[in-house]
Amino acid sequence: MPILMGTAITMTIAMIMDSAALYRLMAWLSPSYPVGAFSYSHGTEWLVESGAIHDRDSLAAWIGDILTLGSGRNDAILFAASWRAANNPGALARIAETASAFCASAERALETEMQGDAFCDVTRRTWTSPALDRLVACYPHPICYPVAVAVAAADHGIALAPALRAYLHGFAANLVSAGVRLIPLGHSDGQRVLRALEAAVEEAAGMGENGDLSGLSSITIMADLAAMKHETQYTRLFRS
Repeated sequence: MPILMGTAITMTIAMIMDSAALYRLMAWLSPSYPVGAFSYSHGTEWLVESGAIHDRDSLAAWIGDILTLGSGRNDAILFAASWRAANNPGALARIAETASAFCASAERALETEMQGDAFCDVTRRTWTSPALDRLVACYPHPICYPVAVAVAAADHGIALAPALRAYLHGFAANLVSAGVRLIPLGHSDGQRVLRALEAAVEEAAGMGENGDLSGLSSITIMADLAAMKHETQYTRLFRS
């Protein structure tokens, strides 16, 4: 009986911890978390104006490529590296510096650094994160979004696999939302795009889990050009 009781208590604690981790992920990566994600389109706005993205299928194809071949893939690698180094401020500072160096344009840097700094600010003031406190203390520069979220997740005992997938889902969902507004698409088509991206999110997550910083790269040249073109786009709804 004592053994069974102990097992039950252990299982209950595990369930409570899992629920807490899920709750934090849902809160931090919700559209309502005040990082300003809704104001960035990641170049989607210029691609819609140019006609390169014009319907559900072209939006899904573009976001899928971003996830597996471009900045989404790099974010996954940076996220995993940051999660593993969460208790090493010196290593984290080097990862943060690398993340900023891999931004291919001014708007891309603005997008990830502004969201990262906003995430650091609100998370440290509300949920608390000693690891983020240490990183900010030793790295007085903007912190990219995947680095900030990964450090907080590790600090709160959230496993890498669900944290990384939640982050990438949020990344994809924000671009889908931008596409729904810009093309425009109906909300049902937006959900069809998000459903179609499930495999790409999983592929990107696997790259992050199994890779390291030496694997950072991008072949999504059009996405980088779109970010640069957007800087001088005459009519804009988004900041990137």
